[in-house]
Amino acid sequence: MRYEPQLHVVLHQPEIPHNTGNVGRTCVAVEAKLWLVRPLGFRLDDHHLRRAGLDYWKHLEWAAVDDLNALAAALREASFWYFSKTATVPYTAIPYHKGDVLVFGSETQGLPKSLLEKNAEKAVRIPTSARVRSLNLANAVAVAAYEAVRQWAE
Repeated sequence: MRYEPQLHVVLHQPEIPHNTGNVGRTCVAVEAKLWLVRPLGFRLDDHHLRRAGLDYWKHLEWAAVDDLNALAAALREASFWYFSKTATVPYTAIPYHKGDVLVFGSETQGLPKSLLEKNAEKAVRIPTSARVRSLNLANAVAVAAYEAVRQWAE
């Protein structure tokens, strides 16, 4: 059974299939559409991707696009939020709305600096201890997606 996406989760050039599989599972749980921006660090038929997504992958609303411009054209009416450890605004300070787009960078590079500079007013961060470089991608997506869902329940 498919669902009408309440949220959009974007992985910009993800590299690790396990993370993407786990993100897909979270997307099904919160009724989000997963967007994968190429190039990908794995094939979409990767065994590890499917294994991490378990039997939920068949329920996932998802699409792969060649670049962020194609994504922006497809979702031109939506608000985009760019997650980065270099942003200053906490992710909890944002009022999320159904249909919003949560954009995450690759596991090793994050989002391109030029993209963050161009969208500085839409850049948000998940605070962590200084001893941690960054959260695991799948964990960061879950934290952000469930904050949006929590806000909608209020």
